[in-house]
Amino acid sequence: MRIVIAGASGLIGTHMSATFRTAGHEVISLVRREPSAATETRWDPARGELDPGVLAGADAVVNLSGAGIGDRPWTRTRVAELYSSRVDSTRTLAKAMHKLDVPPATFLSQSGSNYYGDAGNTVLRENSPAGSAILSRLCLEWEEAAARAPHGVRVVTPRTGVVFSRSGGALGKLLPLMRLGVGGPLGDGRQYWPWVTLPDVSAAFLFLLESEISGPVNLCAPEQADVDTIVAALARALHRPAVFRVPAPVLRLLMRDLAEELLLSSVRMEPGVLSAAGFHWQHPTLAAAAGWVAGKD
Repeated sequence: MRIVIAGASGLIGTHMSATFRTAGHEVISLVRREPSAATETRWDPARGELDPGVLAGADAVVNLSGAGIGDRPWTRTRVAELYSSRVDSTRTLAKAMHKLDVPPATFLSQSGSNYYGDAGNTVLRENSPAGSAILSRLCLEWEEAAARAPHGVRVVTPRTGVVFSRSGGALGKLLPLMRLGVGGPLGDGRQYWPWVTLPDVSAAFLFLLESEISGPVNLCAPEQADVDTIVAALARALHRPAVFRVPAPVLRLLMRDLAEELLLSSVRMEPGVLSAAGFHWQHPTLAAAAGWVAGKD
């Protein structure tokens, strides 16, 4: 397949591009700077600029665009940037598809597990309602923008959970502390995080590209776990203690809404669509995922 990827330079995009190429697919990356390789093409999603010809002949478009959720404090300007970097880029891609006589057959547009908001212990499936928090509304608009793709295009919106990697990503700040033996649970630790390893994210996108699945897809591992359990598993794999709990009031004081929605909210998500379709996880259990993060395979 010929696959055009927006957001290919990030942690997930870099790994995913390599996975697609290893599987024998051609990958074209959309970049905001001047292209530095024949496999790159410039676009300006903020201004809605993308040459439709770039998508001509493509079998699929994968949209991973978006400013980092936890990179900076959530000022009003930053929240606006989180929205625009996702929604505007998605609209730009959909608009370009509409200008083609034969648009790409498949549009995989990233969404997030934050779609559901803080749902406590409720098991969340793809038909569960959206939440009302900032990130919930963002994910809802993000998915609605993807749905503007031309009629006949198969649209898939993977609601990706907390991505585990060996460096950077969701564990980027926690892992170094845990390796030093000074990490620990966040808040009361009973909130659920819908976790998934980076290799399984790339493999799931490849699976979705090659399937006939459409609509929202919960992208997380099948084993559900709360923060206490996740931190304990990582600590065991790293052979380090994890006793320095950070209380919720401290997180709220330091990070405000960012702490509430990213660290303290509980999203007990179930990957129903992927499981039913026969997707096989490389790291289906927390023990396997923690071992991979620790570099044991």
